[in-house]
Amino acid sequence: MPATSALRRTLAVIAALPLLTLAACGYGSQAKDDDTAKIAAGAEKIDGLDSVRIGYFGNITHATPLVANQKGFFQKALGATEAKYAVFNAGPSEIEALNSGSVDIGWIGPSPAVNGYAKSGGKNLRIIGGSASGGVKLVVNPDRIKSLKDVKGKRIATPQLGNTQDVAFLNWIAEQGWKVDAQSGKGDVTVVRSDNKVTPDAYRSGSLDGAWVPEPTASKLVAEGGKVLLDESTLWPDEKFVITNIIVSQKFLEEHPKAVEAVLKASVDTNEWITANPDEAKTAANAQLEKDSGKALPADVLDPAWESIRLTDDPLAATLDAQAEHAVKAGLLDQPDLNGIYDLTLLNKVLKAKGKPAVDDAGLGVE
Repeated sequence: MPATSALRRTLAVIAALPLLTLAACGYGSQAKDDDTAKIAAGAEKIDGLDSVRIGYFGNITHATPLVANQKGFFQKALGATEAKYAVFNAGPSEIEALNSGSVDIGWIGPSPAVNGYAKSGGKNLRIIGGSASGGVKLVVNPDRIKSLKDVKGKRIATPQLGNTQDVAFLNWIAEQGWKVDAQSGKGDVTVVRSDNKVTPDAYRSGSLDGAWVPEPTASKLVAEGGKVLLDESTLWPDEKFVITNIIVSQKFLEEHPKAVEAVLKASVDTNEWITANPDEAKTAANAQLEKDSGKALPADVLDPAWESIRLTDDPLAATLDAQAEHAVKAGLLDQPDLNGIYDLTLLNKVLKAKGKPAVDDAGLGVE
């Protein structure tokens, strides 16, 4: 249903909110460059490009680019075209970098992709592939909350107003028949918008009864004594929902399709390698996290976080459409026109070459 008039006035602000993400990904806002793997002798440039700038978040839900960077998959696919990296802390900064041309291809969550596409009138980006599903949980204080019905009347954190987890929690609350004002977070449940950096400390202090958050924040709360009350994946068909997409600027896609195809091939190759080498891949991802942020995840956080993520080349387009509808129903977003947000042509070309089935855009692909 459409947003109210009052909410319409806030849409410009809401559209700029980060994902999830990661708000799963919300550890600051400044990007930084990283060193690249060595370029093989005799390699040739792709599309005549000196470099391709790849953006991602320093988070386990971005395992594919973490491992591809650490193990050199991107550089191998790009030949003598240098793979450069920018590590982001929030969705809006990555969308801004994509719009400015300082990033060509990026890994990002569904909310920033939807918001960025809608805000530009469908002119700035395309989703060209999938990367990860799952990794979002409702973790609670087991002394205060014994069952799902006990969530009513409690203080539960989400990463940010309007982000992917916030929308999911508001939608779940509505399905219980409870009422919450989306803007203030007040009602039958108090929704506390809390940065993932501080949520574990707030939980430890007792000011929160729980949180609906992505990994690794969920596992950090469990390490503090919290209990997983609900895994969001159980609410979705086949227990799959998009948490990380691959996006590209429309200009770069049009001008450099061979480079885009090379990066997609590297992504598919990386996911295959991770599946075949899970322990080595987990170590590689954590090593890249340490390189990017200066701090690796401890085993009691890394291990359960890694187990909850499902890598996928499929962007799970139908679930992105559903997530957008949840934001509309919550009154946080006007009905967006998502037609054309996907272009899976190059991904399906890569998958076909590997003998894998094509993936679907849920009717939201370019015509």
